[in-house]
Amino acid sequence: MNFRTVFVLLSLAFLASCSALISDNTGKRTQSSSLIDFLYPNSQSRAEHKPEIPLLTLPVKVGVAFVPNNNKYNTGINNKDQLELLEKVKKAFVKYDYIDRIEIIPSTYLAGGDGFATLEQVGRLYDVDIMALVSYDQVSQSLENNAALLYWTIVGMYLIPGNDNSVQTFVDTAVFDIKSKKLLFRAPGISKLEKRTTAVSIDSVLSEKSLEGFSLAVADMTTNLDAELAQFKRRVKEENIAKVEQRDGYSGGSSGQYFLTLLLIMFFAKLGLGNSRRE
Repeated sequence: MNFRTVFVLLSLAFLASCSALISDNTGKRTQSSSLIDFLYPNSQSRAEHKPEIPLLTLPVKVGVAFVPNNNKYNTGINNKDQLELLEKVKKAFVKYDYIDRIEIIPSTYLAGGDGFATLEQVGRLYDVDIMALVSYDQVSQSLENNAALLYWTIVGMYLIPGNDNSVQTFVDTAVFDIKSKKLLFRAPGISKLEKRTTAVSIDSVLSEKSLEGFSLAVADMTTNLDAELAQFKRRVKEENIAKVEQRDGYSGGSSGQYFLTLLLIMFFAKLGLGNSRRE
């Protein structure tokens, strides 16, 4: 092998790693949180867990939070983005009359906790009966394509889209009755995004697509959560998977009250019309 061949091979190897010299996000990176690791921090806690048949008191008070990430370097969705995403979930479900209120709970209240014991503490703190826990798994990947061979100059790194970037996001919401420790239902959400970039744009593009991926996955999850909620209501009636009682003063919600009010308006309107005709 002559000097020219060695030089060419070394040059190609250098060019193929140009983006890696500029960004730490090349290759494959994963950020995730684990529902199982949070709820059952050790094998003993799993053995002791014996869920009961839940007793749901309507209208229910719900807390929603992201499961803390399991990365010691604390990478993952920042608290501000978490709260904005959970606000979207909240807006989708406040319309139901059997939900009293929804509390958005920062994941920092769950970090370093002890599974269901922590859920009980947070439940007392926020006065909620049910907790919706959102876990996630996001894989981002940036790989150099054939265009990366054109990274001969610094200018090329700014102009040539030599990196193929993809972000795949999975979120899962598990809804638990805190007192009985019973999983009521769960719903997933997924998204996949792809975009070509220059070497110097890798970090900004992956950061943008990461948040967009979470937003799309949460939107998909919210749709699925709505369907699972309807399915859960059916199973409560047909399969008796949970007991239901009503709080004092609760009679089925605003929709029933609205219907009764409408009937009264129609009755008095008709009565007034009849009186005017007799006159």
